[in-house]
Amino acid sequence: MDICRLSAEAALARMESGDLSARELVQACLDRIAEREDTVRAWTFLDPDLALAQADAADQRRRDGQAGPLNGIPVGIKDIIDTADQPTENGSQLCAGRRPDTDATLVALLRQAGAVIMGKCVTTEFALSAPGKTRNPHDPARTPGGSSSGSAAAVADFMVPLAIGSQTGGSMLRPASFNGVYGLKPTFGTISRAGMSPLSRRLDHPGIFARTPEDMALAGRVLMQRDPADKDMRAHPKMGEADPLTAPPRLAFVRGPAWGRGEADMQQAIEGLARDLGDDVREADLPPVFDAALECHGMVMNGAVGQSLGPYYDRDRAGLDPITADRVERGRPVTAREYLDALYQAEEMQDALAGFFDGVDAILTPAAPGQAPRELTRTGDASFNGYWTLMGAPAASVPLLKGADGMPIGVQVICPWGQDAKLLRICRWLADKVGEWR
Repeated sequence: MDICRLSAEAALARMESGDLSARELVQACLDRIAEREDTVRAWTFLDPDLALAQADAADQRRRDGQAGPLNGIPVGIKDIIDTADQPTENGSQLCAGRRPDTDATLVALLRQAGAVIMGKCVTTEFALSAPGKTRNPHDPARTPGGSSSGSAAAVADFMVPLAIGSQTGGSMLRPASFNGVYGLKPTFGTISRAGMSPLSRRLDHPGIFARTPEDMALAGRVLMQRDPADKDMRAHPKMGEADPLTAPPRLAFVRGPAWGRGEADMQQAIEGLARDLGDDVREADLPPVFDAALECHGMVMNGAVGQSLGPYYDRDRAGLDPITADRVERGRPVTAREYLDALYQAEEMQDALAGFFDGVDAILTPAAPGQAPRELTRTGDASFNGYWTLMGAPAASVPLLKGADGMPIGVQVICPWGQDAKLLRICRWLADKVGEWR
């Protein structure tokens, strides 16, 4: 196997045995980037000398017996997350040349664990919908999704084993689906957002891309730490302490309120998966309160965007991509009453969902409307993800299905709040039982 194709877990095992150095791993990833970046365009900043210097430091720590849990593992960082030694430009010309003084909390945690901060991955402008330069590595004529475009594509194309993204609507799980990798949107408030460009305090979730559930758990154990700088931190799941699955999980296949927006090949594929799982899954409908879920998420997100990006709009509307400017304009008319009413509706949905989970370990539902669209002027429809983001429950995209053109389609798996470790065990169970899309 090419070194760049190793999972983080496998690479760590080889480094611990002395069979691989961090410099060799990082150099293999740099070679892959050099080979493929002109096609995939996943990176907005990359300094090979800086990456190799971090690798050498990791190798020295290992020799000194001070290796952390991610020692020497290359990680890509979405370009809305601050890095003190690299630019953070938020995918916008309005932030060109921006150099933060300090690391975001999650970057600091990765460094403390020994990770190599490989570079900055392309994001849509301010993590909204205006596409960046990234292409889908499986078909460069198709979108990689967004907003975490470069992070998902870099992992899918074997440029790095791990990358960090974020989700406010569908910005983790849709790109994971389109690129055929695993994506984790953890329980709300379990990974700090301090040092991350904000869109919506109520909705923003940092997340993890990887090629195995085990690698997502490895990163989660590092990142799920309390941080007083983020006022919305919650209780933290113990990523390494979930009970083993001693029996098949109890699964519910849910079409959900966005079902009619799905493409026929996706619908047929996930319905076929539900049939193939047999007694391990039952079909179920969400409670009626979810009938308004799409509109509710849209109200909360648009209202927040009007506030969070309003200062950029006021300073230089022409400097924003028209798609971004339009989102701000749609958000500004949202009234306080409309926003609060949507939050109250969301609380009713959360209460109903808690009851729905009685007797169910996880929900299976689409992660995207279908294959990645064959176009580059938009990043796809997030409607299958946004209302689950509003719920704050942990969700993952698992690369199980193929579309009509042989492109990947993810299955979204949702567990109750705080059961992130169990979620990843169920992801592994599904991948072993069904097989991944390849």
